[in-house]
Amino acid sequence: MTQASSGELIRVGQLAVRFLVEAADSNESVTAFECFVPANANMPAPHSHDGFEETVYGLEGTTTYTIAGEDVQLAPGGCVCIPRGTVHAFRNDGDTDAKFLAIASPGVFGPSYFLDIAEVLARSPGGPPDIQAMGEVMRRHGLTPARPPGD
Repeated sequence: MTQASSGELIRVGQLAVRFLVEAADSNESVTAFECFVPANANMPAPHSHDGFEETVYGLEGTTTYTIAGEDVQLAPGGCVCIPRGTVHAFRNDGDTDAKFLAIASPGVFGPSYFLDIAEVLARSPGGPPDIQAMGEVMRRHGLTPARPPGD
């Protein structure tokens, strides 16, 4: 048995993540992380990933996932699997903080993505992020940014 090496909290804009299982801990079969989503916060970059499925389990509060254009409420005990290639994003519309557990299988997605995105966000404090740099980081880590509606 191996345990995740760091368990450090990584702050990414409004969100925070803590990896519980990294690829090296599972012979690259899965990665698992908690995501903390404050009230009235969102993950503003809809995307898909071709290299892994993402299964999400609600722990606290309610997170609204938009998956292939359909809203899904993820409350404590709720679970959803996001298939490869499916565009998705999430937000917390409520006044209560939310937390979920995300599992990527296989384990090709890790903390370095969130650290790289945090670095891009830090370069534009208080202003809009560099969208091109965000897209480059996403693609480097196996995520495909979604095209804006009408593009």
